[in-house]
Amino acid sequence: MEFLDRLDASATRRETPCGDGTMVWRCWNEGAGRPLVLLHGGSGSWLHWTRQIEPFAAERTVLAPDLPGLGESANPPGEHSPGNVAAVVTAGLRELVPATETVDLAGFSFGANIAGHVAALLAPRLRSVTILGAGSMGTPRHPVPLMKVRDKEGAERVAAHRHNLGSMMIADTAKIDDLALAIQERAFINSRLRSRPFATATMLADALVRAQGVPVNAIWGDRDQVAMPDISLRTDALKRARPDARIALVPGAGHWVAYEAADQVNALLREWLA
Repeated sequence: MEFLDRLDASATRRETPCGDGTMVWRCWNEGAGRPLVLLHGGSGSWLHWTRQIEPFAAERTVLAPDLPGLGESANPPGEHSPGNVAAVVTAGLRELVPATETVDLAGFSFGANIAGHVAALLAPRLRSVTILGAGSMGTPRHPVPLMKVRDKEGAERVAAHRHNLGSMMIADTAKIDDLALAIQERAFINSRLRSRPFATATMLADALVRAQGVPVNAIWGDRDQVAMPDISLRTDALKRARPDARIALVPGAGHWVAYEAADQVNALLREWLA
């Protein structure tokens, strides 16, 4: 898709060590203000942040990597665990961001889990951590029916992506547009690391407890499919871990809230990160 190609071409590509290969980062507006680092969700890529990159890159430096084991990045060394992934991300940030800079960090879904672990490792250098659609709070994960995609081609494959987006990612199916389908296909092709086993653990909550001193923000769509039927279980779990956390629920939005409700999410981020 032309828009995604243009967005990719506007970035500076950086690579940092990752297992037997490299972790791929895309950077915009380098050196133009406090960095905002965006970590994507499971089975995804940097494209999960398509609707945040240009608005924030107009104001500051933006870094959006492919997490280890996903997108164009190599597999992490050792166990494919959030801790190992976060260690690679943290080392990459230390290499790419000057030690004098403080960083705002945001993570979506599995990326929220990684963001919490990075915050625990980099606490003195983080100005904030914002989690979106977060799991791994010790709460149940609502099962969602997904269609197999790898065995399909053409219109049948597109239909499977549309079904899966509506089942898990986007609450208002009218908002499943050609851009969302293109992002889903591009991310799916290179997905290797399985993040779902970590969704019901307490890893993120535990990491945020260790990240004392780093302000925590959280956003969920109030129709987040994987948090149903009671999203308050997740907000309550976050409040137990970090009573100081700021929490916003976006009305009518699903799990991929940064895409489905980009205007509301961007406004919240601007307010919280100001």
